Amino acid sequence: MGEWTWRAFKIVQSLVERLPRPWAYALAVTAARFAWWFSPLARPRLEHNLKIACPELATDRALLRRLSWLNFRDHAKAYADLMQLPRARVEAMRPRLKVTGWEYLEEARSLGKGVLAVSCHMGSYEVVAAIWSATLAPVSFFAEELEPRALFEWYRDTRARLGISVLTLDYGGIRKVIEALRDQEMVITAIDRDITGTGYLMPFFGKMAPIPLGPAAIALRLGTPLLPVCVYRLPDDTYVAEGTPLVFAQSTGNPRADQVRATEQLLRRMEQFIQAHPEQWHVPHRIWSGSP
Repeated sequence: MGEWTWRAFKIVQSLVERLPRPWAYALAVTAARFAWWFSPLARPRLEHNLKIACPELATDRALLRRLSWLNFRDHAKAYADLMQLPRARVEAMRPRLKVTGWEYLEEARSLGKGVLAVSCHMGSYEVVAAIWSATLAPVSFFAEELEPRALFEWYRDTRARLGISVLTLDYGGIRKVIEALRDQEMVITAIDRDITGTGYLMPFFGKMAPIPLGPAAIALRLGTPLLPVCVYRLPDDTYVAEGTPLVFAQSTGNPRADQVRATEQLLRRMEQFIQAHPEQWHVPHRIWSGSP
């Protein structure tokens, strides 16, 4: 994203944060319709990914078109949610969030080694994390540093106002993740995209893709439980954060094999999440070879 694109983003964001929520969504859906029709790469890449995740879509063009449009629409709503956060009263948003699988979080916290929540790029995870952090418990995001710097600083400052720490995918960020977990905090990350280019090739929906081993490596080092989490939007524009049974990285003396084994367990959960809500898996990016 260049300087002019950043300026355009900030102008739109400044407008959206002042709008009533229904108006912000209406504007977002209009923009999504334009992007769905005219994006040169985002839609082809998304549909390529959806066909791998849901093989039946390869022979059902109408359903593929419908799911890709719903995906663009819900992704745009997620951006509207994000743009409204600087002025949002998060406590008033708490009734919009339903949490299921709370017992798995409690089980993880009872171990006293922090919680490493692992998810995929699905739903309005920004606003769900904001509600969670402001009303339930502080969280940290383990995520990439965006360009340009001004955009990253906006994300970081917006999250910080809501009690969310941003820990970058570099050596310093990893050190802070370890510190946060040792302080028994919850750190959130995603493994469905290899953002740093250092992923390990393994089957994802039956096709080899580079997958980050970092969460499993940290869990193996600290004994921290891995909590697979799914976030998705309901038709009434409320949100669900769904926890599932914990995954543990067990040491057998072969660290790489142990990391791969735990990550494979996480991937199977991610596959279940995505196949249950393909219209909300927001990944218009290259994941597998052969993508547009």
